[in-house]
Order: sequence, then structure tokens, then C-alpha cells
Amino acid sequence: MNATRAIMLWSAATLGACAQVHPAEMARVQPAMAPPLGAESATADSPGDPIVTDGDKYKLVTENVRVRVLRYHDTPGAKTHPHHHPDSVLHALSAFKRRLTFRDGRAVEREFKAGDVMWVPAQTHVGENIGTTDTDVLLVEVK
Repeated sequence: MNATRAIMLWSAATLGACAQVHPAEMARVQPAMAPPLGAESATADSPGDPIVTDGDKYKLVTENVRVRVLRYHDTPGAKTHPHHHPDSVLHALSAFKRRLTFRDGRAVEREFKAGDVMWVPAQTHVGENIGTTDTDVLLVEVK
């Protein structure tokens, strides 16, 4: 591998095909709806694991000692329960519009294009599909 390392993300849909984000394109890789004051930590009073709180939307793709990969799918108007994510990389598999509401009541709306890749600092939120299309996401949670 040369000095310009690429970040590899595996698509749950193709399990084996991969998309590369070259460092020169990292300007597109930005925090996705992260709380502006930095990352949050899970605490005893934090909402739980999204697979538990919203098992109808989050599915485990794979897990090892370093990462957990989740596939997320919902439809327009769908809303999650409060849940927590550790530091993650989000890969949008479809175009969608979403609102995240954080524990302090702040809400952020964001539109994604298919193929967008973003770093997401640890956070607790409620997510809502406020667009007209299904949401399809691959989320790589860092342990």
C-alpha cells in the first residue's frame, strides 16, 4: 500500500465489494449531525443499544473485537427510541432526509446522498425519517 492510505468500507448488500474513500476526498467525510460540544459517553442512565431499542430497524451485520457493523433501514415518518452510538463511520446506501434530536433537546436536520461517508462522534439521540424516501445506512461502530 502506498503512502496515501484509503479507508475501506464494506457494503452489507454485497459483502465483499468495497468502496474506497481516497484521502484527497476526505473533505466530503464530515461529522454527521454530531453534538457540537464533542462526543458523549454512555452512562448508566443513557438510553440503550439500538439493536435492543429499535430491533425492527437495526440489524447486526458483523462484529469483532474492533468494530460492530449495523445495517439500518426505515421508511418515511419512522422514528427511533432514544439510543446511544459509540464513535462510528456512517455510509449512506440511499439518499434520505433525517432529523436527530439530542438529549439536551437540540435537533439537527440533514440530507444525505447515496454514497456519503461521515465520521460520527459518540452520541445519544432519537432519529426520525423526515423525507419521502427510505433510509438505508451501514454504520461501523468503533469499539
